[in-house]
Amino acid sequence: MPAPLLRVDGLEVALASTGATIIEEVSLSLEPGETLGVVGESGSGKSVLALTVMGLLPRALARTRGNIQLGGDELTTLSPDAWRDRRGRDMAMIFQEPMTALNPVMRVGHQVEEVLMNRRGMSAGDARRRATALFERVEIPEPARRLAAFPHELSGGMRQRVMITIALAAEPRLLIADEPTTALDVTIQAQILDLLRDLQKERGLALLLITHDLGVIAEITDRVLVLYAGRVAEVAPARLIFDAPAHPYTRALLASRPALTGPRDRLVSIEGAVPSVGAMPPGCRFAPRCSFAIGPCMTAPPALIACAERHAAACVRVGELG
Repeated sequence: MPAPLLRVDGLEVALASTGATIIEEVSLSLEPGETLGVVGESGSGKSVLALTVMGLLPRALARTRGNIQLGGDELTTLSPDAWRDRRGRDMAMIFQEPMTALNPVMRVGHQVEEVLMNRRGMSAGDARRRATALFERVEIPEPARRLAAFPHELSGGMRQRVMITIALAAEPRLLIADEPTTALDVTIQAQILDLLRDLQKERGLALLLITHDLGVIAEITDRVLVLYAGRVAEVAPARLIFDAPAHPYTRALLASRPALTGPRDRLVSIEGAVPSVGAMPPGCRFAPRCSFAIGPCMTAPPALIACAERHAAACVRVGELG
């Protein structure tokens, strides 16, 4: 096994004002060239996890414990300026909504060139030529002309390609993609996923892919981390998540997918909702919604229990559910 490029141990993030936890005891690792999918309902803490790794938490939130290592270097001991220096050069992020992530009054070409000049020390002329080549690589038509466009002049798919270009301009080793296909139609979504996969192979990128779309998870990831209410519910190779899910929450997510064949039955839903911050149950956070819950589930958060090689689930009934 190669050494992990990214390692997160015992991460906890809380509201700065009240101390109520949003993420609790989250650990993960990501190897060079590997794709780790993070999946869960809205409110599970997926985007907060990504922002914490990037050192971009808003002031209302604070990392209260845990370690984050990138290439063996501990990031949490760095000053804000030193952490900022690692962004773009060593790690980068594709944000969820390009229209809000891109500067609306700056031409997209300049937004790419800015990264190249600041992070790779290029001259303005070299940065312009490199930005043109990058636009061509991410399959933006008429790349030289598109450099002069403003974000609102591009389609959703083109804006997402610009975001990918900005993230990869300084050739980082770690790429975090937060819902990179949200609001795109299925054709453009497939093109963006194919592009990410090709770029990853070319550069040996470690990719942390955050999504609630299990179809995306099945198509592109090597391993999957299932996050529920800020805690890890299950982690496993992608194949095992679909073939042998061990946590009731993972099973419920898979059961809620619409069938592509057969009769159009009513969709299965997970009763209840993700608990709100500050109102987490004392035991398993999924227990109030879980049909398999028993007494011990209500008293203390379960630890991750090994199910198979590289497969673990935080459930006291692992192995009993059939």
